Parts: sequence; C-alpha cells; structure tokens
Amino acid sequence: MKLNEKVYIITGATSGMGRAIALEFAREGAKLLLNGRDEKRGGEVMDRINQQGGDAHFVPGDVCLESINVALTEEAISRFGKIDGISTNAGMLGLGEVTTLNSSIWEKTFQTNVDSVFYLMKHSLPYMKQIGTGVVLVNASIAAFKQFPNHPAYCASKAATVALAKQAAADYGPQIRINAICPGPVDTPFLHDSAVAFPDPETAINNAANGTFMKRLGTPGDVAKLALFLASDDASWITGAAYRIDGGIITG
Repeated sequence: MKLNEKVYIITGATSGMGRAIALEFAREGAKLLLNGRDEKRGGEVMDRINQQGGDAHFVPGDVCLESINVALTEEAISRFGKIDGISTNAGMLGLGEVTTLNSSIWEKTFQTNVDSVFYLMKHSLPYMKQIGTGVVLVNASIAAFKQFPNHPAYCASKAATVALAKQAAADYGPQIRINAICPGPVDTPFLHDSAVAFPDPETAINNAANGTFMKRLGTPGDVAKLALFLASDDASWITGAAYRIDGGIITG
C-alpha cells in the first residue's frame, strides 16, 4: 500500500473530492484525521473507513478559524503520534460580480479558500519538519487560470492558493513536498452550485462536459487518484507544481 502507516489530515472530507481522497488514502493504508462542518456526513465517512479496516477519526469544525486548525494538528499528534501530510479541500464559491458582491462574502471566500490552507500549513509543517519529511496537497481549481462569470472571489482566491502552495514549496524543500491540484469540471454538488452563476445552469454543465477532450465531467475518484500519486513516493521529485486535472478543457 502506497501510504501504509502514513498519517494525513484531510479537510473538506465530508463530500465531493475531499471525501474521495479520504477513501482512496484509507484504501492505501493511511491513518486519517478528517474534518468538515457536517458532523453527520463526517461520521458516515469515518464509519465507512473504519468498518473496512481503516483507521480514521473525525473532528468537526470550520477551518476558517485558526483555532480549529490548531485542534486538528494537536488531535493528529495525540491520536497518531505524527503528521506525514495534509490535504486541504474546504471550498467556497462566493458568487457575485465585483460591484455587487457583499464584502463579507468576499472575505469569507478568502477565509475558506486561502486562510484555512495557510492556518493548517502553519500548524502542521513544524511536525513534518520534526520527522524530516512530509507532503502538502492543496486542492485549488482551474479557476486560478480561467475566468468564469460571477466568480471573482473564487477565481482570485484559488489563484492565491496556487501561489501560496508554490511559494511554500520553495521554503520547505527538500524535506517537504507541496503541490496544488487544480480540478476542472468535476461532478460534485459544488459544480452544480457554481453553475447557477450562468443563465442556464444545466446547459452550462453540459457545455463544460462537452468542452473537455474526454467529453465528460470528471469524477471525485479521478482527482483522488492524482492526489494519491502526489502523496506517494512515486512523486518524490515533484514539488511546487500546479497540476491541472480537467479533461483537457484548458490547453497550453
């Protein structure tokens, strides 16, 4: 198993890509500290992993708060004795044009998409440095490189997240590898929520699928496989990268 006995903190683990990454990492032997705001769904993911012979624990909370990120790192150390890596997946769309977007929505979007990554890195990286190795996987988006109607907060925050991952890779190599994953249109509730920014949401989703070279939406499992590769020793010489996984919807 590629992650046997590795300890990972996974945020946004209650649905979509975060959930798929948690299940994939568990299958590959990782011990997991899971986080999300929905206790019911988080408990279901934890129970599924544990019933299948894995080792997972769920800690609810809003990762916009630095205190929750402190709690996650402390719980991982208390329960498992180390931290080998983190996978950040919490996200917020913050839809609205620049001139009409409420300032509080702008701020909350950045808190969810950027601040939460900074806080978890800030408090987990020292533990990785102690053991001399580690992996950080930041779930960003092709929105870091491509514009979408009524998505200024989302696009700007995802671009900031990619820049943060690349910069931190420079500071914490060679011991710790830090990469961003940039999904395109993946079939999750988040995608359908995003589509309401378009005049015809259903058409927008169909156009997104047909706009890929693969002529389909991605699946959370597609992203989880990339996350596994980047977390494993197979990617031992990969850091500071932003991997687009988008079916070819962006080229060049």
